[in-house]
Parts: sequence; C-alpha cells; structure tokens
Amino acid sequence: MNRLPFFVYGTLRPGEHNHDLFLLGSTVSEVPGRLTGAVLYDGPGYPYAVEEPGGVVCGELVTADPERYERLLGTLDRLEDYAPGDPANVYERVARDVTREDGTTVLAWVYVAARVVAAGLRARGKLIEGGDWRVR
Repeated sequence: MNRLPFFVYGTLRPGEHNHDLFLLGSTVSEVPGRLTGAVLYDGPGYPYAVEEPGGVVCGELVTADPERYERLLGTLDRLEDYAPGDPANVYERVARDVTREDGTTVLAWVYVAARVVAAGLRARGKLIEGGDWRVR
C-alpha cells in the first residue's frame, strides 16, 4: 500500500470541526493545494468532490505522521464511509495529482463522491463555484 498524503477539502481542513477530531496530532505537514479535474458540491453538512474535467477544488495536502499512518488511513476511510470494493460506498478513495502552492505536483489520496452519489449531485446538487468549501 502506498503511503500517500491526503488531500482534504471540507470538514477535515484546518479550522473546520473534523480537523481537530481526526487529524490534530497525526500529521507532520498541512499545506494548501489544488485538485484539478474535479468540482465541488455542497452536501448536507459536508462537501463532495466530483470528478469533472476543467474543475478545480481547493484544500490542503496533509502528510500523516509515519507512525500513525495506518491508523489514520483506517479512521478516514470509516469517516468517509469508504470500504475497498463496496458498492454502497458514499466516497471512493482514489490517487490523484494535487498541486501545491509552489507549483509542484504530488500524488495524494482524495475521497471523491462514489459513482451513484456523483450522478445524483450532477442532477440535483448545489455546485460550489470556485471549488472552495470555505467560501460557499
């Protein structure tokens, strides 16, 4: 299993309510980043990234403390209702390129809306213009 950093774009961002509950003390760095090829929808209390050409989602690139990586990965998978291969997933965890502020690109884990959820959001969801959940 690749120990990739995580790209967070909603309630796990610094200053948001899930950050301190799940990430505080488990990371070695958190830097701003952008995910291209996705748009953001406002969900009930949290956002969904939906893969869509031409879109951009703003967030943070989070590098886990190596000693806490496996535990954090499991915790985030449960938080995002993700289990590998489960057709009932709300989110899918996928590896995508994320661009840091300095222009460098890093491969990171991103939780994106599962196929059925994404279809519903495209049909009836509220798109967050600019891809930044904090300014919705």
